[in-house]
Amino acid sequence: MGVTNSNKVVSVDQISCDGTLKVTLALTAAPDITTNPTDIALVLDRSGSMTGTPLANMKAGAKTFIDIIEEATDGVKDGVIGSGSHIGIVSFASTATTDTQMITSVATLKASVDALSAGGNTNHADAFTKAIALFDPASTNQKVIVMFTDGNTTTGAPPAPVAAAARAAGIIIYCIGLVGSDGVDVNTLDDWATDPSSSHVAITPDDAKLEELFAELAANISNPGATNIVIDEFLNDDFTITSLSSPTKGTAMKLNDQTLQWRIPELGVTASEGASLEFFIQHTAQTSGDKKVNASIQYSDDEGNIVIFPDPSVSVDCGVVVNPEDCPVPIDFETVGCSDTILVDLGDSYLESLGRIVQMDVTVKNVCPGKRVALAVILTEVDEHGLEYQRGMKAMTLPAHDEPTCRDVLVKCIKFVLPEDLDVSGGDTQSLCPTRNLKARVISHYVDTDFRCCEGILTV
Repeated sequence: MGVTNSNKVVSVDQISCDGTLKVTLALTAAPDITTNPTDIALVLDRSGSMTGTPLANMKAGAKTFIDIIEEATDGVKDGVIGSGSHIGIVSFASTATTDTQMITSVATLKASVDALSAGGNTNHADAFTKAIALFDPASTNQKVIVMFTDGNTTTGAPPAPVAAAARAAGIIIYCIGLVGSDGVDVNTLDDWATDPSSSHVAITPDDAKLEELFAELAANISNPGATNIVIDEFLNDDFTITSLSSPTKGTAMKLNDQTLQWRIPELGVTASEGASLEFFIQHTAQTSGDKKVNASIQYSDDEGNIVIFPDPSVSVDCGVVVNPEDCPVPIDFETVGCSDTILVDLGDSYLESLGRIVQMDVTVKNVCPGKRVALAVILTEVDEHGLEYQRGMKAMTLPAHDEPTCRDVLVKCIKFVLPEDLDVSGGDTQSLCPTRNLKARVISHYVDTDFRCCEGILTV
């Protein structure tokens, strides 16, 4: 049956500017239909909204589906579904009709599809009930329902409990939805279908694409498991891979900061089987917005399975950040094994001045768009009598931001040098690193407008 499920999920839907999140890739595959006989109930919507080209394109898609399954079961187009598999057809409008039982004759199946005409309301519960009745409870064949519909339920009992009972009985449910005149409810199809819905539900607003959707589904149902799987994940440039867990099947490796490759020798060749891979990524850009996690993801295997992973997004909030001075470049390193000590080469460091360096971040509140801000930071040291001694001042102009509303602006890496021979804080003079009592005043105002001031005590 090839790859029957594929999924990609992220652990959170919102992160800060330098936030991290977990990404999970998952696949499920099942054996070849020739060695894993499958009974398929093809359930087709013939309600009034299907009149015209939607009905014609649905018929073409259903017949293409039958042809692909027929050839896959025995490798030849001989008009007979082989290897113990069957297809049955149910159509529905105000009520459902069993158009064929589970049979192997391609001609009979296609004739039943061609005979369909549109008219009436939409009764999904009766359609599911008739489809379930097609299956022989004593059969060991895999059981699959393919539900096609173009609209919401307008008559009959609620269909969700009937679909849930089918899934509980081990029936796999796929849903194909056409956005018809009354607007198919995607959430409802997700509820009916087997999890994950991302690989069991397909939606199109264009009835011309129905044949393509039926063909892709038939190919995935009929293909054998999967061998020599290669998945290449390419992240959006705004993200970096920080760590990679061992997958449940196969091996995975990080090719660069934005790319990983997951290889699985075989999956679902002798029985239905799943595999998953978890990895962590970090947002490294300085811009906010809803961002796609990956630039692309490519799948291949020797069987030619068609696999499309979901394309999740995450909302990133960077606020407004200004870097008046270059921040030191961080150097990544890790500890390995159980060694008591590690040796790390941090590269070259150039002497800025004698003494300690104080690095400050400050948030300027409620800065409106299109306005520059003048900012000054005054640093003093306080002695034991409360007297202050100036230790430095930084002044800068913050560029205007273009956010749609007034926002807080984070100013990062404001650096001061504290020479040790100017220590007046009253600490132990014999100590290597005595406590220094500092006071910082931050003054900010719009250029050519009123200013506001705040102060705080900083202990280093």
